[in-house]
Amino acid sequence: MKVYEVGGAVRDALLGRPVSDRDWVVVGSTPEQMVAAGYLPVGKDFPVFLHPQTRDEYALARTERKTAPGYHGFVFHTAPEVTLEDDLVRRDLTINAMARGDDGVLIDPHGGQRDLQNRCLRHVSPAFAEDPVRILRLARFAARFADFSVAPETLALMRRMVDAGEVDALVAERVWQELATGLMEARPRRMLEVLRDCGALARLLPEVSRLWGVPQTAVHHPEVDTGEHLLMVLDMAARLQAPLSARYACLSHDLGKGTTPAEEWPRHIAHEARSEDLARQLSARLKVPSEAAELAMVVAREHGNIHRSSSLDAAALLRLLERCDAFRRPDRFAEALIACEADARGRLGFEDTAYPQRPRLAAALAAAQSVATAPIAADAQARGLRGPAIAGAIHQARIRAIAALNTN
Repeated sequence: MKVYEVGGAVRDALLGRPVSDRDWVVVGSTPEQMVAAGYLPVGKDFPVFLHPQTRDEYALARTERKTAPGYHGFVFHTAPEVTLEDDLVRRDLTINAMARGDDGVLIDPHGGQRDLQNRCLRHVSPAFAEDPVRILRLARFAARFADFSVAPETLALMRRMVDAGEVDALVAERVWQELATGLMEARPRRMLEVLRDCGALARLLPEVSRLWGVPQTAVHHPEVDTGEHLLMVLDMAARLQAPLSARYACLSHDLGKGTTPAEEWPRHIAHEARSEDLARQLSARLKVPSEAAELAMVVAREHGNIHRSSSLDAAALLRLLERCDAFRRPDRFAEALIACEADARGRLGFEDTAYPQRPRLAAALAAAQSVATAPIAADAQARGLRGPAIAGAIHQARIRAIAALNTN
């Protein structure tokens, strides 16, 4: 039995990046021998085991054969005679198809180290085309390694896969998993650029794909193109270290602009309502977690009002807070403000511009939250008021608290 470290750990070590997870391939062993040695079996589709001490994953060397469309249609084969080279050739990218043995010698049959040096994402073999998930994986690797380009032959292969309908077989949960990972990388725009270049964006996220070629008013958007604006917003969200829910809200905040009739360009009147509806549909189709889906709809509907909030009086600010459900969901409201700041600063020439709306609305919410509602309710009840009248008294007290911010 021989053990080799493989995949991302080898790649990241060569790049000088921190190594968090380590994966291992075992050659010349059987499941029974692994269990006898104390390893815990965890694999569903093929034999994977957890090391009894480190809990690292150890997989038996395997080959695979495609038997049906999509990414579920594979038969895996493991046996003691399967070699390390047999295992590495089935991997997606050359930079992920390297290994190290106990002696520390790099095993690199497909030129992964060369592609690291040349900053290139290249498929290992024609077998790449058998698994459409690899298109998504490559796109998110492009978001992680933003200075890497996609090899021309790999991009051509991805386009053929899209044309053949392979990505249409992807299930929603897997698309969301890869999309969410890519959104959290350092340059999320690169993921969308790669998906668009190979044609997969139009198949997987047609609402997003429609934004390219749609102009906006140059006064507010010097970058003009709505798709380019989206890319800038996503990178700004990463710069602001926004959480996943806020980054997804950035992705879907302007979807309505893709449905504006061409004769109404470059203005996009009432696009917020259309964006909210499209964000709802997108989230349902991708089975996006509720916290991200709900935030996306709030931001789609209210981002214009949040941008204009500096001109709102105390009463209008309170109505905005209430529409955003900020009193019950203050953490979500804080994420909405991050997404709106990314939207405002994700414009050509505005990248380093302050966004005072965010601290102002946070302060307005804090002021309204500081109002002690119990004494107000008790006083109203003592004066014979009931129900809506009590709520109205609390509402007026919150307006006065917000107004006081501008007089102190």
